[in-house]
Amino acid sequence: MSVSTRQRSPHLNKRPTWVLLLASFVTIFLIFAYLYSPRSSSNGCFLFSSNGCGSFFQKPLFLPPRELTDAETSSAAVIKEILRTPSVQSKNPKIAFMFLTPGSLPFEKLWDKFFYGHDERFTVYVHASKENPTHVSPYFVGREIRSEKVVWGRFSMIEAEKRLLAKALSDPDNQHFVLLSDRLFLLYPIVNLDFTFVYVYNYLIFTNVSFIDSFVDPGPHGNGRYSENMLPEVEKQDFRKGSQMKDPGGIANWSVTHVDWSEGKWHPKAYRAQDITFELLQNITSIAEVTHVTSDTQKTVMTRACIWNGLQRPCYLFARKFYPETVDKLIHLF
Repeated sequence: MSVSTRQRSPHLNKRPTWVLLLASFVTIFLIFAYLYSPRSSSNGCFLFSSNGCGSFFQKPLFLPPRELTDAETSSAAVIKEILRTPSVQSKNPKIAFMFLTPGSLPFEKLWDKFFYGHDERFTVYVHASKENPTHVSPYFVGREIRSEKVVWGRFSMIEAEKRLLAKALSDPDNQHFVLLSDRLFLLYPIVNLDFTFVYVYNYLIFTNVSFIDSFVDPGPHGNGRYSENMLPEVEKQDFRKGSQMKDPGGIANWSVTHVDWSEGKWHPKAYRAQDITFELLQNITSIAEVTHVTSDTQKTVMTRACIWNGLQRPCYLFARKFYPETVDKLIHLF
């Protein structure tokens, strides 16, 4: 019996040490990365950068519902009851003119001329935050509501608006609500006597939208102001630049109050007595398009026609910001 024996090749006797070293190094690196990776991100995403990594590794963000206050709980119950109540069509729809002012209204004489003869078509509410106003028009006498101090840019302004709106809602005949400042006045009765209270009334009452200025601005003065503290009431995709009030499905995306922001400042242009001319007011009332400019580097200009019930109409019924010294000139033009 013969047995054949073969000698092993020399290169097979050597251990693949480089493979073992590489595997050991990778293992140590992974352990180190796991232990010392940032806690705010998933460990896998820390190691491997990928566009889809975050959505794959990270847990979905869970936003627990905010605990409501006693007042909010009561309000929610009342709102549910109101929504279950069939709506009642008023036989005498009125406009609620809600004035937010620190004291007396410098343009009250103009409003008196505007309201004259239409007593059954409007109501007046005045929130005077600093001092009791002195009235020159009977339409404003006794129309003050409970008022508190208002600071510009603070939540106290929203609270004052809510007070006005709550008071106006107590009258079921009020169908449209107009928020006005002490430095705001009318346009149409001044420029053309054919445009009287009836024109403003029809413009506001006989349409199915709210005239709220609101638009998407991706820049720092638009979406850049969004804060997660607004959650869950206001989500980022619903955040807009413009009015504090929002109604995504029922607004016209422009305000019926003209404001000149062309100076690029924090406050709009304020008109002095020497600025008031017939041509100025006529130019404002002829505007039939509204323009918005984003605050990002692109400075995108967005222009929208003012469409009222399917027809293009002038955009503005009111204007601001006018100093009290302009009242005599405005009355003269009236």
